[in-house]
Amino acid sequence: MGPKVVRKVGDVSQRLCCGKNAIVVADKKTYDVAGRDVERQLRNENYKTANFLIDEADLATVEKVKEIMGKKCDVFVGVGGGRAIDVAKLAAFQLGKPFISVPTSASHDGIASSMASIKGGKKPTSIETHAPMAIIADTLVIKQAPHKLLAAGCGDLVSNLTAVKDWQLAQKLKGEPYSEYAATLSLVSAKLVIGNAAIIKEHSEESVRKVVKSLISSSVAMAIAGSSRPASGAEHLFSHALDQIAPKPALHGEQCGVGAIMMAYLQGEDWKGIQNALRTIGAPTNAEELGIDEKYIVKALAIAHKIRPDRYTILDIGLNRGAAERLAKITDVI
Repeated sequence: MGPKVVRKVGDVSQRLCCGKNAIVVADKKTYDVAGRDVERQLRNENYKTANFLIDEADLATVEKVKEIMGKKCDVFVGVGGGRAIDVAKLAAFQLGKPFISVPTSASHDGIASSMASIKGGKKPTSIETHAPMAIIADTLVIKQAPHKLLAAGCGDLVSNLTAVKDWQLAQKLKGEPYSEYAATLSLVSAKLVIGNAAIIKEHSEESVRKVVKSLISSSVAMAIAGSSRPASGAEHLFSHALDQIAPKPALHGEQCGVGAIMMAYLQGEDWKGIQNALRTIGAPTNAEELGIDEKYIVKALAIAHKIRPDRYTILDIGLNRGAAERLAKITDVI
């Protein structure tokens, strides 16, 4: 991680991966931002390269990547903020190939985690794969991305606070396995963002480093836990519910941040502290800022517990419409 580290992608690939055939997965925009340079750096280390530009992160695209590129690939390099990385991650996992993550933005912890958000499955949740063999986060490249994306990454990170509380609740009431080390690492990632909200707001190279460092730590916490538990609780179920019902959902991290405000209230935690940090950073804290009609916020709260019945959270018993509406109003979300 750092300025101009994209230049090291060829050297890193050579040291960690066997073979000399590299596939760069990106979309049109992220290929122009960094993908073309990544290919150049790989060729400088005598790699044979090809690229696959995606439009969607869905199962059909993953299958196309595997079919067209799989036989001639020794290492997958995902270049992007989310979609391209997730497609490359899942394709690499299913083919048993190594995967390197080169993020062009820091909008959520998928840049470093073992989870891939891919559409087309039975559930609107993430698919377990393996973590990247390496993450090459060029802070100057990521700084070029809109502040909205960096702020969304912060929303995803502060939601670790409520996710860990849900995990602790599941351990106490359901006997679910719990890792204090993974939970602590997850909480440190969230608190680093909250404590540096004013610096992150500046959108400097230092801002990017702090967010990327936190996203990677959060991902390591999930790897230690062997699940997404340290970073995914009721606030993520709320976000997944919005993805299902809202005509135009907001960014994943934005929705999780707003969800964390409401879940912290239910958990008796400092929801105003989360709200204030997100406001300082410039992330959404209410329905209007998300660009989502209030009725979808209420409905998402009411159905969130059905999204993943196997995951016990503060929403497990379900909220009726009246309770959901009161919760959203009390926390100024609507």
